[in-house]
Amino acid sequence: MSLNTAPKHIQLAVDLIQLLEENHIEPELALKALEIVTNDCQQKIAKQSKLED
Repeated sequence: MSLNTAPKHIQLAVDLIQLLEENHIEPELALKALEIVTNDCQQKIAKQSKLED
């Protein structure tokens, strides 16, 4: 499967991994940052869900 035809979330994941590796981000630091990003996205999804109800 080509990256160009991969689902958008796979393309984004590959881009993020590349960004982290190119900037020599330590895996532990990346995980802590991604935890913050995950929480932020979950809050946005929850707000969006409430608006749709």
